Amino acid sequence: MHCKISIIDDNPADTEYISALVTHWADTSGHRVHISTFPSAEAFLFQYEEEKDFDILLLDIEMGEMNGVDLAKKVRLENDAVQIVFITGYPDFIAQGYEVAALHYLMKPVSGEKLNEVLDRAVANLEKAERRLCVTYDRSTEFVPFSQILYIEAQKQYVLIHTCDETYRMKQSFVKVLEELDEFFYKCQRSFAVNLSYVKRIQSNSVLLKNGEEIPISRGMAEKIGKEIVRLF
Repeated sequence: MHCKISIIDDNPADTEYISALVTHWADTSGHRVHISTFPSAEAFLFQYEEEKDFDILLLDIEMGEMNGVDLAKKVRLENDAVQIVFITGYPDFIAQGYEVAALHYLMKPVSGEKLNEVLDRAVANLEKAERRLCVTYDRSTEFVPFSQILYIEAQKQYVLIHTCDETYRMKQSFVKVLEELDEFFYKCQRSFAVNLSYVKRIQSNSVLLKNGEEIPISRGMAEKIGKEIVRLF
């Protein structure tokens, strides 16, 4: 699984230590991780305005003006899927963790073995939950379940996310969005990737979706799409 993990801690030494532990966990467990580090809650929130698709947050509690618990409360207002783990030298805040559905508390100095166990649990929770694509448009953000996306379409510097109910227009690269999706989304043409779950019929130059829409495919792609559908289903 590919995970976006954020470490928020105002102590550089602790940040470096925890980053090393996470990297070791990823190497030994076979997961791919992208680690982002932030020296304060405010710094994280600034980035979070642009990127809301973090999977796991490793939060120090005692930080500058905004502590980790307050940060977690802000994130939870719109994101109930992210896995939150508090890392602290003080046990006094444990009760507040229930308010934000924290996965676990880890006491400093963090044990590598214990962190591995918690990260394994976090990944298991993420895999159980239906994965969602973070879609930002018109200064709004929605988390759209993969299962509701019919296909995605490149449109210059934008990507159109076509769902069962509506179409979102997001300023993002086609390749970047495709990397966020799972193996059921297949790039069938330079500007299109289709959710194979919705393919009703494969034709020589297009696929017919279950809702009646036709999506163009590249020459010679029909057989490849057919084999991929057989493999997945």
